Amino acid sequence: MSDEVNITELQGKYPDGIVLSIVVPCFNEEEVLNIFYEETGKVLQQLGLQDEQRAEFIFVDDGSCDKTLQVIKQLRNKDKRVHYVSFSRNFGKEAALYAGLCNARGFYTAVMDADLQDPPALLPQMLHALINEGYDCAASKRSTRKNEPVIRSFFARKFYKTMQGLSDVPVVDGARDFRLMNKKYRESVIALKEKNRFTKGIFPWVGFNTKWFSYENIERAAGKTHWSFWKLFLYAIDGIVGFSTKPLASAAILGFCGTFISLLFIIFIVIRKIIFGDPVQGWASLVCIVIFLGSMQLFCMGILGVYIAKIYIEVKNRPIYIAKEQE
Repeated sequence: MSDEVNITELQGKYPDGIVLSIVVPCFNEEEVLNIFYEETGKVLQQLGLQDEQRAEFIFVDDGSCDKTLQVIKQLRNKDKRVHYVSFSRNFGKEAALYAGLCNARGFYTAVMDADLQDPPALLPQMLHALINEGYDCAASKRSTRKNEPVIRSFFARKFYKTMQGLSDVPVVDGARDFRLMNKKYRESVIALKEKNRFTKGIFPWVGFNTKWFSYENIERAAGKTHWSFWKLFLYAIDGIVGFSTKPLASAAILGFCGTFISLLFIIFIVIRKIIFGDPVQGWASLVCIVIFLGSMQLFCMGILGVYIAKIYIEVKNRPIYIAKEQE
């Protein structure tokens, strides 16, 4: 059986309305947008989704400071399938993904990066999985981290292992944001209006039947990545805090263990004084113990502080994004 959707069957099943929406978050992607549009356009042509009544691109300009918005408008002028949302400032990729999903109108919605690290050639197979195999979502993951910096790759793998141990939802190692989902799945993701968004956790949290597609790591078609090590680290913290309360429990356990050990030391010192009668010696060791216990307290307070900070952001109920213009 073919792993690609049949064009005639696709057109027959969806005679009216937009079949496929492609959501593309963009931040300073002027160098690669035209390449992405051309490559994805070829795949849409193969699927028979050439006109504006059958497919749409939704580019979300996340406050870019280059010519990203101008390039998107040029694409809009020559192809009415192209739509865009432009933010008033940089709100982050998570907000851009949310905005794109909110504006999608298709029976199916794909989320893709503009840098072509998400291969458009997978779209027919993904559509086949949803239409003919009964899946609600087709997700992608990298089978290798070829050409990725060694240190970055090492910490990425450690992050996924940590998430698998801490989180109640399955976060797949190497998972990409590149997904194709049906309308029910998309509406379920949109219904989660939290401000501290971690899409890699939100996608599995909503459930539904998901089929995974693996492919080797692909380098950017042009330009440079905007994800620094520090940004990835903060993103990882958001993921852990957003989908696990185990760090709080760990802090409590750590505090209990510290208290228990301290109690044992006190008992030891009292017994030593009673039996041997010599005073406790060693100011250096005492100072080290005090510093250790103080550091442990600060660490636990830091964990608690991160959770409180996230609560603070949520209760202010500010919008996830502000659109400056859209079409």
